[in-house]
Amino acid sequence: MKAFRLDDLEAERVANDGAYLQFLRERNMSVGLYALDAGEHDPQQPHLQDEVYFVVSGRASITVGTETTQVARGSVVYVPAHVPHKFHHISEDLRVLVVFSPPES
Repeated sequence: MKAFRLDDLEAERVANDGAYLQFLRERNMSVGLYALDAGEHDPQQPHLQDEVYFVVSGRASITVGTETTQVARGSVVYVPAHVPHKFHHISEDLRVLVVFSPPES
């Protein structure tokens, strides 16, 4: 079994000075913690993998393709591979679990 605590993952992400921390990688998936602070710009580009976002904390909007919705703690968003997407209008520091399938390369 592999088990993780969000507080520990956030501390490791901060220590590594990055917005994204991949903390699990298996044959069919990878999982990471993504952080964007209030007012920050989301620089990501479309991915080669399908992904699922689970919002742990914060508030923002996300646009996937041509659709936009508001997200907050507890929101789950599916993003198909190759589809442009970005978080924006981040009004509260955003912490998101990201699941890629297959694993992010």
